[in-house]
Amino acid sequence: MKHLRIYCFFLLLLAFAAPAQSGEIRVSAAASLTDAIKELVGAYQQTHPDPEVLVNFASSGALAKQIVSGAPADIYISANPKWMEYLQEQGMVADQTKRVLVHNSLVLVGSADSDISSLPQILSMHKVALGSPKSVPAGRYAEQALMAADLYQQLQSDGKLILAKDVRQALLYADRGEVDGAFVYRTDALLAQQAKILLVVPQDLYPQVTYPAALIKGALEKTEVNEFFSFLFSSQGQGIFQKYGFLLAGK
Repeated sequence: MKHLRIYCFFLLLLAFAAPAQSGEIRVSAAASLTDAIKELVGAYQQTHPDPEVLVNFASSGALAKQIVSGAPADIYISANPKWMEYLQEQGMVADQTKRVLVHNSLVLVGSADSDISSLPQILSMHKVALGSPKSVPAGRYAEQALMAADLYQQLQSDGKLILAKDVRQALLYADRGEVDGAFVYRTDALLAQQAKILLVVPQDLYPQVTYPAALIKGALEKTEVNEFFSFLFSSQGQGIFQKYGFLLAGK
């Protein structure tokens, strides 16, 4: 019995002495952030190999609905404040952690030989792609801009609008030549293989593209999650976002 007590005491000491095993950091991020976030995660894990950072990319609306339905997430990054507000209304967000991460801008991309140089000229196009306005922020911004320019109803009634599941799919349609034009973020347009930027959508036609980020409730007490979240806003993290064409908050 004495030996058993000593053995149990020894195991207890080992338990306290051993470092705690860190879990995974789960990030739900808007699809338009894909390349920047992938590089950022790679840079972070060079100095923080544990825990593993797992990222789920999709449209902001789809991600928000997944989180409400119980999908595991520690950090949520939206391409539209609307979906962050939706999660806040559902009581899913640690409100005190919400911050603007970066900004973006909306452009129209299409074939390199296109002569489109102004927004009203898109009425001459046969097919125009944009993300579904109901769940894709880039699509919602495009819808707002087209409505402000009195073009949306005409395009819709003529059957020219092609709705994509996210901004990357809209870009792919334009890059493959499956549509004449597509509304995407400037950061996505820079990744196109064939399509080029035809025009920059005037900023006065739609709200500034803002990417808010926040911790999901339950992740607030996780040290490793807070450390990665801080890295997003560090000079190194922000530099990576700038590399991919994003605009820093406040600039």
